[in-house]
Amino acid sequence: MGIIAKLLGKAPQEETARVGGMEDFMTLIRVYYQAVMAMQMGISNLAVLPDLRIFKQTLHVPTVNNKLGIGERKRCRTMLMDVYGMEENFFKEIDASIKRNCRNVNDIKNYLLMFQGFSQDLMMLMGNLMQWKFRMPSMFHKALRGMTAKTVHQIMTKNDWRDDNIRRTCVNIRQYQMRLGYSEAWMTEYVHRIVLLAKKEPKPKDMDEKK
Repeated sequence: MGIIAKLLGKAPQEETARVGGMEDFMTLIRVYYQAVMAMQMGISNLAVLPDLRIFKQTLHVPTVNNKLGIGERKRCRTMLMDVYGMEENFFKEIDASIKRNCRNVNDIKNYLLMFQGFSQDLMMLMGNLMQWKFRMPSMFHKALRGMTAKTVHQIMTKNDWRDDNIRRTCVNIRQYQMRLGYSEAWMTEYVHRIVLLAKKEPKPKDMDEKK
């Protein structure tokens, strides 16, 4: 069983279809957030950070300088860069966002809930606005990235939406963005990566045929 599949506790027969997939990506993103929180706030209780605990124990990541988070953050970042091609600036913005919003352990839950709301609203609205563009073949990923960047910019700047639901969701996303501090470039990279990974996910029909 591969490292990421082992981390997720998947059976060996599922590994080929899932390793490096969207679920793995989101798990590693959560681990990275929790590792940064542990490092910046001096958290030593792994029970507070469940994804980080599983990551550390499963991959036997050693504690660096008797401080939780340093070695785990480095290991997780390396995996995200090697497997998914994430760039350094992506991580710098996460680090800065957590430093800005999390002063103590009590801030962790609120921050993670805020990021969850931001992510859900952003992905839902991007799907509604781009629709058929998300169905473009992966070979046109550069064109898709350009369209994604353009749509993100519209969400952050356009005010004359005809649909009230879209307008309200845009307002919510902008409020989240102001508090979290993520740039349009970060949002574009996040959405674009998830969309590309979603395209590689096995369809229900494909999974049935393999059984």
